[in-house]
Amino acid sequence: MSNTVKTALLLGVLSALLLFIGEKLGGTQGMAIGFLFAAATNFGSYWFSDKIVLRMYRAQEVGPGHRLYDTVARLAVRAGLPQPRVYVIPDASPNAFATGRNPQHAAVAATEGILQVLNDEELEGVLSHELAHVKHRDILISSVAATAAAAIMMVSRFAMFFGGSRSDDREGSNPFALIATIILAPIAAMLIQAAISRSREFDADAGGAVIAGGPQGLVSALRKIEAASRAVPLDANPATAHMFIIKPFSASGLLGLFSTHPPTELRIEALLRQD
Repeated sequence: MSNTVKTALLLGVLSALLLFIGEKLGGTQGMAIGFLFAAATNFGSYWFSDKIVLRMYRAQEVGPGHRLYDTVARLAVRAGLPQPRVYVIPDASPNAFATGRNPQHAAVAATEGILQVLNDEELEGVLSHELAHVKHRDILISSVAATAAAAIMMVSRFAMFFGGSRSDDREGSNPFALIATIILAPIAAMLIQAAISRSREFDADAGGAVIAGGPQGLVSALRKIEAASRAVPLDANPATAHMFIIKPFSASGLLGLFSTHPPTELRIEALLRQD
């Protein structure tokens, strides 16, 4: 199954879960309130994501003549994309991300650390991955997933504090089922949201390899970034961790189920199969 189809199916499951949980716990009114609040919050985040995140990491814009800008400009032409704005993040940990609501309002940012660690071929691999995110409009997809997941969590919280508002004349409410649903619904939503993010990472890897002209640069870059980021971790906000090419902090065991990134070794295996 392709990652695009998998993403569509997961978004469908997330939407169905929202409808089911909202109807069971919050009734039509509770579901509507939760969805509208979540939609407003995430719409603002989607519309202004570039400004918010770039300011959060004290990113400084660079122009022609800078190694990062010139590499992005060359790859954007190859990918058939408008020239994104380009930023350097003053941090020694090697990492990078793309943001912006569409290709016309995109920005690519990379840390000072990644510019020091990677050679030109590896840097091209990383930046091609980020431009693939832009080309696939992954910021929009992640915003839709975040809206549905946040709405599920809010409806569950309404039910936790006010009890399920759904009335059913044929059968009484089961308090144990209500409690189980309140606890499990947000967990299910986070798992699905994380799975969508992991699918988009695999697709961005594949798309980036096409833009770069091969996977070897990205493969080598992922290995270097993985090793270096363990030694010099990035002090990242967990809400933005999914945006980076490698998750700024690791999650193992059960926490790995909620990881927004696939294991690096699996990403490398998939890239090598593409070669």
